[in-house]
Order: sequence, then C-alpha cells, then structure tokens
Amino acid sequence: METDIGQDPSNMASCCCKISPVIPILVLFLLVSSPVHAARSSETDDPRAKNQTFRPQLELQKLNSPDGDIIDCVLLRHQPAFDHPQLKGKRPLVPPERPNGHNPKGTMAAEDFQLWRMTGETCPEGTIPIRRTTEQDMLRASSVASFGKKPAKLVRRDTTIDGHEHAVGYVSGDEYYGAKASINVWAPNVTNQYEFSLSQLWVISGSFGDDLNTIEAGWQACKITHKTRFCSKVSGCEGLKLQLSHILMQVSPELYGDYFPRFFTYWTSDAYQATGCYNLLCSGFVQTNNKVAIGAAISPTSSYGGGQFDISLLVWKDPKHGNWWLEFGSGILVGYWPSFLFTHLRDHASMVQFGGEVVNSSPGGDHTSTEMGSGHFAGEGFGKASYFRNLQIVDWDNNLIPLPNLKVLADHPNCYDIQGGVNSVWGNYFYYGGPGRNVKCP
Repeated sequence: METDIGQDPSNMASCCCKISPVIPILVLFLLVSSPVHAARSSETDDPRAKNQTFRPQLELQKLNSPDGDIIDCVLLRHQPAFDHPQLKGKRPLVPPERPNGHNPKGTMAAEDFQLWRMTGETCPEGTIPIRRTTEQDMLRASSVASFGKKPAKLVRRDTTIDGHEHAVGYVSGDEYYGAKASINVWAPNVTNQYEFSLSQLWVISGSFGDDLNTIEAGWQACKITHKTRFCSKVSGCEGLKLQLSHILMQVSPELYGDYFPRFFTYWTSDAYQATGCYNLLCSGFVQTNNKVAIGAAISPTSSYGGGQFDISLLVWKDPKHGNWWLEFGSGILVGYWPSFLFTHLRDHASMVQFGGEVVNSSPGGDHTSTEMGSGHFAGEGFGKASYFRNLQIVDWDNNLIPLPNLKVLADHPNCYDIQGGVNSVWGNYFYYGGPGRNVKCP
C-alpha cells in the first residue's frame, strides 16, 4: 500500500546497525515485466519449456492506462500459471492464515497505488489485470525464449566484475518463513539505457551455485531511448557483464519502455538459468487479485523535502499448504508462488535481504550518475534519503517478529551508502542511497 508519511518517526531513540563484511548479495534481474495480457504456453510435458513459450490470448476487457500501458482483464483460470502441469484443471487456493502479529490497519484503494487505476476502472471479479506485452517489448528482447527471464552464467566464486552496486540490510544463519517491509518509492534519475535503479526484498535459499532459490518483489526504474534497447532488472543491459557475488549476468535488455517505477515480482529455483521469470510471464506465480497489475507503474512517488510514499510488502509461507503468498498494503493478497516451483524454498529460506541496487556502466570511464533511492545519502534522513522501515521476518511458528541482528552493507559507500537503526515507531529500519558520481566517487 502506499502510505503518505508526514513526519520523521526515525528520530526516536535510534541505534546504528553493524556493518558486515561482504556477503553473497544475490539480486540479478531483468526487470522485464511486460505482461502481454496473459501469455500462454504451448502444450509440452517439460515445465521449463512452458516458461519460455508465449502466445497472446483474448482478453475479456481492455483498460487504457494514462501512461500508455494496456491492461487486459483475463479470466483467473486463463492466466499463465495454469499452464503448469501441476496446476492444470485446478482453481486458485483460498487465502491462508496470516502470520501471527500481523494486523493490517485500514484499507488501501488500488487507485492510490498504480496509474492504471486513476480512471476508476478495474477488472471484474473472477478476472485479473495483466499488463499487455507489446510487439515493441518483444523486439527489445534478444530472443523469444529469453523474454521475461534473466540469462545467467556461473563463474568462479572469486571472480570480481564491476557492474552491480548495492546498499542492503540482511539477516542470515537461521530458518526464515517470510519477510515484510515498507519501501519508500521514488523516481530516481537513471543516466542511460544500460542502467537501472531498484529497491526490493529477497527471500533466499540454497547455495549461490546452480541450486539458488529466490522470491523477490519491489519496484524498479530504468531509462530508455526510442532507438535503443533498454536495461533489465538485474541482468542489467545489453553488452554489459555483471556479477553479483557468485553469479555472472550478461544483460538481456527487456523493459517497459518508460521511466516510471514499476511494481514487480520474480522467482527462480536454479540461479536464473532455466526456471523463473518476471511477474506473470511464465507458469509460476498465481495471481488472485483483480485490482493490482504486476508490472504496472506506481503512483504517486516521493519528492525531496515533500510528501513521502511507501509500499508495504509481505511474503510468507502458508503453514498448511507450503505456498509462498504475497500481500500488498493493508491486507490485499496479490497471489502466491506454489511450493512445487522450488527445491530449497519448499522448506524455508536461509537468508532475507532488503535494499537498493543500481547498474554502473561507467559511462565515459567515470562512475555513473544513476541515483539509488532518492539520489541522496542516508545521512540526510527523512524526507530526503530513501528508507525501508518496519523490517520483520516470519519465524517457524508463523509469527511475524522484528529482525534479529540486522546487518547493513554498502559495497561502494562513497557512491551509495546505508545507515540502520531501530525505534518504537519504525522498528528496524534503514536509510540508503546516493547520487552515484560525486567528488568522492569519481
């Protein structure tokens, strides 16, 4: 949900979190959320093949968004998830029990969250809104098979290649069954079409080899030009090789085609190799909500010294069926990732991360001026620096609890930094971000 924050609760009895040594910062994306209305897969017995084949389908209703997006209302049973062999002929599950200690307050109007709802229209009950993938979206992809996915190439674990830069908070070393955070939303400046800026949460399990499982959600902004391909969420941009810790990503430029921050999801069960995709671009995430369009633009956004807006996201594992559910705002269930999609995440997560990331393509040999968060350093505080607040995890007994021993890490602190704290209003929180290139970050 988007919350308008009018004052700075982080002034209250805060204490800094400990800076950690480098850890595997897993985040690799291809922000290519471009749902064509629903893309349907061809008939095959191989679930991986189903993730890579798309054909348009007729919508029941078409809605035009002010930003140029087309939103198609598609029957629940016709969404891509139900092409999966284990879901064919089945219906979406009923909402699960929420984590103990989770008490959503008030209600959120979806039109306060995404541009396409500004017209007051929504999709009928029994359907879901899917952002239509256009011909231009497809042409920006390197191939139809790679559309909506992040190409990955495993490399030696001691390899170091510049590209992705992060400022994150994280917990690890225990069993985690979910995560929650409120994420401040901005429209950061992105220098060129080969770069992006994002803020998200990661629920992670497995090693940083080929068995990595992740569930991810947040917002991302990119920049494109009319005659060039544009960047993708974590894979980055065409011709640029990026390594996040143990995984090398070669960019596959696929995006939305504008500068708006967009709400996205992603999943993988094999380190971004053959499984997984953005949003609803393969047989995976099952959407159950008719008012939230995954991949659509977020509105409003925060302004420097002005109104502050954030979105609240909760991901947790249903104790009864084992599926991972996504909640947005004050109790709005978006849908779920079926447990059978995963290997390690069938049981639990071993790490949770929150934070920001940019791609630095080093234009002209200098550090990029692409902004992270608000484009201002953490020390500027509320109304000026971007934040994550009310950071929580879900434990083995389905209890939503404060983060134990939150650590923070900025791998290029002169360019983008992070400062953590805790108080009675925001709980565990941190400010993060920066302008990129500056006197100390040439």
